[in-house]
Amino acid sequence: MNSSDPQHPWARLTAAARRAPDERETAAPYGFATRVVAQAFAQERAAASLFDRFALRALGVACLLALLSVAVNYSVFSTSSTADDDLPADDPISALLNA
Repeated sequence: MNSSDPQHPWARLTAAARRAPDERETAAPYGFATRVVAQAFAQERAAASLFDRFALRALGVACLLALLSVAVNYSVFSTSSTADDDLPADDPISALLNA
C-alpha cells in the first residue's frame, strides 16, 4: 500500500478536503462579547461573595473573642492600685508617680 498513490483513499480524501470551500461564518453573533464579560463578572462576584462571607464571619468571631477576653479579665482592669506600698522604692516610675 503506497499512500502517495493518487488512487489511495486517504490521498483522495485529503485532496477533496483541500478543495472544499470554507463557508463557515467567522463573525461572532451580536452581543457575544457582552455575554462573555457578563458571565465572567458573575463568576467573579460569586467567588468574591464566598470570600466576603467567610471574612465577615472570621471578623465577627475575632470581635466576640476580644470582648469575651475583656469581660473575663475585667477585674484586672478595674482594680487600680495607687497605694504607695505597692510600688518599689527604687523604681523611677514610682518616683514620678509619688511626686
